Amino acid sequence: MTSCHQVRIRVPATSANLGPGFDAFGLALTLYDELIVTPGGSGVRVEVSGEGEGEVALDESHLVVRSIRAGLEALGASVPGFTLRCENRIPHGRGLGSSSAAIVGGLAAAYGLADEPVDRERIVVLANEIEGHPDNVAAATLGGFTIAWTEGETGRAVRLDPAGGLAAVAYVPDNRVLTTEARGLLPSVVPHSDAAANAGKAALFVAALTGRPELLLTATEDRLHQEYREPAMPESLSLVHKLRGSGLAAVISGAGPTVAVLGRPDGTSPDAPDGWTRYELGIDPVGVQVWSLESG
Repeated sequence: MTSCHQVRIRVPATSANLGPGFDAFGLALTLYDELIVTPGGSGVRVEVSGEGEGEVALDESHLVVRSIRAGLEALGASVPGFTLRCENRIPHGRGLGSSSAAIVGGLAAAYGLADEPVDRERIVVLANEIEGHPDNVAAATLGGFTIAWTEGETGRAVRLDPAGGLAAVAYVPDNRVLTTEARGLLPSVVPHSDAAANAGKAALFVAALTGRPELLLTATEDRLHQEYREPAMPESLSLVHKLRGSGLAAVISGAGPTVAVLGRPDGTSPDAPDGWTRYELGIDPVGVQVWSLESG
């Protein structure tokens, strides 16, 4: 099975954890990477503009290419060579799901190249196998608000609709934090009282995000991961405390160092600190999208 048409993919940024939902909660945001894959030839050619330009690999080791190959293999399809054009807007290494977007985008491209209808549930499974945890990949695949988990090693997720009018403000610093570094700061054991507190706040968060947004400040309290990561991102934790002290539901986005504020846009979120970029973002409702294009 081969393809002879171009495929275009749009995949959203994501914010994971969202306070108490460590490795479970994800939110798709209206900031996108776009890919165009043109089959032909026997090797790969990669072109990157925007985020990662001049930094990422331009060969078979590129994460999108590896994900396309994994998707094609899973589908039993064959596309020996192709050109991949990446227009990246999601900041790399900032906690907005850039690697998950690459993985989900590559897997979705494989469906397009194989002329197969996109199976989002299977993409979550395959993406979790590549990424190692399903929170960001679930949101990038399904859109909206997702709750992800694993059964054995299989990634699963459910999607819920956020309350109407919800949005996010992302404060993105210039510096990056590796996910492995941020995870390495987490203790292997936490107090039972902290685990119990997070369980309650995670349950409250689902209610708050889907219908009671006035409860988001309380519902985004966390005791499991954010404070432990302060050595890797002290300025981010300082900003979280400042924003929360002003009544805003601020959290570390994913593994950081981006800070996200959740709620209805009302102009109360302050300007970004020096050296940071402020993004006003909506909630993406659909997740990854795939279109077939005429070649040439």
